[in-house]
Amino acid sequence: MRKNASAVADAAGGPERFGARSFLRDHGVHFAYMGGAMAKAIATEELVIALGQAGYLASFGAGGLPLERVEQAVRKIQARLPHGPYAFNLLHSPRKLHTEEARVDLYLRYGVRTLEVSSFMTLTPSIVRYRVAGLTQRADGSVEAANRVIVKLSRVELAAQFMDPPPPAMIAALLERGQVTPLQAALAAHVPMAGDITVEADSGGHTDNRPLVALLPSMLRLRDDIQRRRRYPTPVRIGAAGGISTPQAILAAFMMGADYVVTGSVNQSCIEAGTSPHVKRLLAHVGMTDVAMAPESDMFEQGFKVQVVKQRSLFPMRAQKLSDVYRKYESLESIPDLERQALERDIFRASLDSVWQETTAFFAVRNPEELVRAQSPKVRMALIFRWYLGQASRWAVEGTPDREIDYQIWCGPAMGAFNDWARGSYLETPENRRVADIARVLMSEAAALYTSHAVRMSGAS
Repeated sequence: MRKNASAVADAAGGPERFGARSFLRDHGVHFAYMGGAMAKAIATEELVIALGQAGYLASFGAGGLPLERVEQAVRKIQARLPHGPYAFNLLHSPRKLHTEEARVDLYLRYGVRTLEVSSFMTLTPSIVRYRVAGLTQRADGSVEAANRVIVKLSRVELAAQFMDPPPPAMIAALLERGQVTPLQAALAAHVPMAGDITVEADSGGHTDNRPLVALLPSMLRLRDDIQRRRRYPTPVRIGAAGGISTPQAILAAFMMGADYVVTGSVNQSCIEAGTSPHVKRLLAHVGMTDVAMAPESDMFEQGFKVQVVKQRSLFPMRAQKLSDVYRKYESLESIPDLERQALERDIFRASLDSVWQETTAFFAVRNPEELVRAQSPKVRMALIFRWYLGQASRWAVEGTPDREIDYQIWCGPAMGAFNDWARGSYLETPENRRVADIARVLMSEAAALYTSHAVRMSGAS
């Protein structure tokens, strides 16, 4: 029996039907769509507020900012969104655990209820403390987790740690230090470390370049296995990120079982993003193949890389040159004169000695422990090379005119996919791109696609 097409369309519903109902309930949003954090306040207060006021969750890009700047953002966002929704990013850095602790202190002090955590390779006491410090017991004996953790990752083995309850040894240590109460320590055994896990596929910045169609099903299977064993009242939700920039990609993610979707690169080209107009114009012309992997600043010595724009930029090539020199030589003094002169002339545009003076002044304020490490000639060379990597991000954000060729712009192929999709529409130019408008259009178009497919597959007339 053939169905009526309008009846099938009505049953399909609108964009609010996508994703997990619990995501909407727990985060106080209208749609299972999130704007992910972009470090150094590229995901600005304005971006978070704009999406929040439209019924979407967004995360402030706190990574790489001094604590007082993060506190300023907390105050501003809480003033504009007193009841949410909003989140703040907690970016893990193994050499800056004291910074991580200080940020958790800040978030707890101001009652920030949702953290989007990223770059974690294992659980740390600070993130466990944040989660457990928000646990209370309802009158019916059930557990309420007021402090919500959304973790962004791409490895199944790490995901298992966040799907399980916090480690008992860490809980015991926190209890001994008086950082959680005995009741909270007892309740911790009944909640997952994170209520939401964002599966990060091929994205801008830190990425393993994994395909979403392979990664998401593996995470969903792991979640289901752990849920059968743990029987949480609300199963851990699995979100999709990386490549989410078109209605087709959003629909595909939800049809594969994603509980929510997260956008990133596309938001960087919007009016609310905290980067320069030049970068936004450049991003609006990026194609899917105009990205490349390049050495990353904080984890330069370990060989970590980030995905960046390569169109009209020598940054990927120059950053890789510094990485090659670092691995080839043991100190600045061992670099041949001609090669050193080329580095100073073409990349640094300054003597390495003057760069070292500037680097010393920076770390004396931000992280004095690095200067202790710099007693090693190899470490000193790394810190000087990291100067260029760090400055390249700042030049892009500030739009430094004479450094356009060196801009470091984190970006994934999703940006190119969005540009292809938006071509010929009002969204083609960055001056018309607003984060909430893009969210609305992408989700609405995804719902329309779903309805179209549902009608066709039902055989309705």
